[in-house]
Amino acid sequence: MRALTITPRFLEMPEPDIQQDTDSNAVDVALMRQIAKGDERAFRELVERHQHAVVGTIAKMLRDPTEAEDLAQQTFLRVWKHAKRWKPDAKFTTYLYTIARNLVYNESRRRSRRKEVSRDERQEASGQEVAAESRTEPDAEVAQWEAHQEIDEVIASLPESQRMAVILYAYESLSYEEIGKVLGVSVASVKSLMFRARSALRDKLGHMLGY
Repeated sequence: MRALTITPRFLEMPEPDIQQDTDSNAVDVALMRQIAKGDERAFRELVERHQHAVVGTIAKMLRDPTEAEDLAQQTFLRVWKHAKRWKPDAKFTTYLYTIARNLVYNESRRRSRRKEVSRDERQEASGQEVAAESRTEPDAEVAQWEAHQEIDEVIASLPESQRMAVILYAYESLSYEEIGKVLGVSVASVKSLMFRARSALRDKLGHMLGY
């Protein structure tokens, strides 16, 4: 998963390399055709190609690395289960992230119905971790860690669709069109989501970004 650069334009990344993207998708399509025939080796290769990105995306959405591993596993199991019915009407990664999105949204709904650890307790635990880190790491590394933690917290505070759009764009370099397919909305809606998300992030991170 690509690291987020802490600059005033940290959400204004360029579009991905189209040729490289096309070549990568061709590999995914070929693997899916083999998986549809029950080829376990092709499935393992597909998982290795995308596991890190899927786990990272889910972890960013839920802020729970353990749950991210479980949901990523469920994501790939669904890919395996439905491989025979899959058609390359869109990029494979669009299909993959759509599955992950559905699982994340379901988990978010489930969490909203159960008692969660209070925000104050989470902040207290985070503060203790920072204190522990500061005893062992140079000041510059601690400052960078704290900055990334703050960015993650602000992204986590965004509404669900905005958060997913930001993560897919800034971390996984998906285009607006691809994000629209994952979220099931138009490109215009994606642009609106990103505009509102950027505005909120600039408001909350302006002290860090020099605004």
